[in-house]
Amino acid sequence: QLVESGGGLVQAGGSLRLSCVASGRAFTSYAMGWFRQAPGKEREFVTAISWSGGSTYYANSVKGRFTISRNNAKNTVYLQMNNLKPEDTAVYYCATEYLPPGTQVTNTFNPDYWGQGTQVTVSS
Repeated sequence: QLVESGGGLVQAGGSLRLSCVASGRAFTSYAMGWFRQAPGKEREFVTAISWSGGSTYYANSVKGRFTISRNNAKNTVYLQMNNLKPEDTAVYYCATEYLPPGTQVTNTFNPDYWGQGTQVTVSS
């Protein structure tokens, strides 16, 4: 089970930090990532991080503004979102994918499990 939190309403230029806690099973060697879906649009990849944290990948639209990190002791992945823009408004989903140790994460991240999503709204 993946449970997201931290969404909300923020003004453009502001910041939010999303969290996703994994529970109910072992997620050893699972990469974790974030996707988002805006109204009327398809779900899109945002970012992913490997189990070790040594590999990360960002969509061009968020590069330099968003930072993904994880704490494996807490089974938690974080998404720090800075300089938010109205176009970042979406439901943000946490997801995991098993990747063999040493595998780099890319935007071909193909989740095995999904969270229920948390709403992020950025006002102009």
